[in-house]
Amino acid sequence: MRPILPISVLVAWTVIVCGGAYAVTTCSGAATATAGASQHDLVALKERFRRPEQVPFPKANPLTPEKVTLGKALFFDPRLSRSGSVSCATCHNPSLGWSDGLTRAVGFGMVSLPRRTPPVRNLAWATAFQWDGRADSLEAQARMPITAPDEMNMSMDLVVERLKAVSGYAALFRDAFGGEEPIGARHVTAALATFQRTLVSAEAPFDRWASGEESAIGADAKRGFALFTGKGGCAACHSTWRFTDDSFHDIGLKTSDDLGRGKFAPPNVTAMRYAFKTPSLRDLRMQGPYMHDGQLGSLDAVLDHYIKGGERRPSLSFEMKPFEMSERERLDLIAFLETLRAEPVTITLPQLP
Repeated sequence: MRPILPISVLVAWTVIVCGGAYAVTTCSGAATATAGASQHDLVALKERFRRPEQVPFPKANPLTPEKVTLGKALFFDPRLSRSGSVSCATCHNPSLGWSDGLTRAVGFGMVSLPRRTPPVRNLAWATAFQWDGRADSLEAQARMPITAPDEMNMSMDLVVERLKAVSGYAALFRDAFGGEEPIGARHVTAALATFQRTLVSAEAPFDRWASGEESAIGADAKRGFALFTGKGGCAACHSTWRFTDDSFHDIGLKTSDDLGRGKFAPPNVTAMRYAFKTPSLRDLRMQGPYMHDGQLGSLDAVLDHYIKGGERRPSLSFEMKPFEMSERERLDLIAFLETLRAEPVTITLPQLP
């Protein structure tokens, strides 16, 4: 069982520590259930997407403010890269929604990588990490970009050696972990994972509506929610309060040599070929790019893709089916997605030791 902390406390703490298938229509401007769905049904549907009250932390790596402070410093420290010029925050920039705004990530030696940088918000609830799910915890994920030759290109031994050479880090590690082996690879990844678990989206207009504040979102967004959970079928994969099922699907994108989850699945598991993790729609950057490799540059392109149902092949998810969408429905769906955006949590750069 994982210890948990109330989200309201966590978000406030982050500001301090970090520096700071139901149809709905409208009638006279108010959303009402159609004959096919009662108000009770709508309340139950909203409940599926309601924000949890607490943020979970694993028992093996509990939350402490000292660990968050250390993890934040490490996250922004370029000395964790071989070149000494790239930090975790280089690609996961808080000013760019904890991503980099690029079609594809740029790695060691300014080489373009095959995948887009995913945001790192709301990962405390995640059950799989990386686009292909090859990491099963935030602690495991934290090590991967550091040690990947085409990303930060370091070894954990060299990371520890560098950190031990910085006098200011000794106290930070001691405060976070006590006297036992104060600077070590396990503590580096534990601190990084703890800091990332504090990166939680603030309350969005949709959350207030889901909690009963009818005026929190417009009639167009309410129709968009009906489309999202109904005819559009979006909620089949973009489920839970984070609007992701943390699972893997081939949605029929143009393929490359990248098999995604299929690289780690048995050859006879056809469904995992070209399958990638469902991205969260919380705080979606409305200008794109989108998909694991950034191949769709706009929301219009994304909607066109889903309307057509993707490229037909044996691995295509059974959820992918062509459907019709009017121009008004497109606008309504976009209006709904905009209600998932919250005001960014204030964060300032740390003073590195």
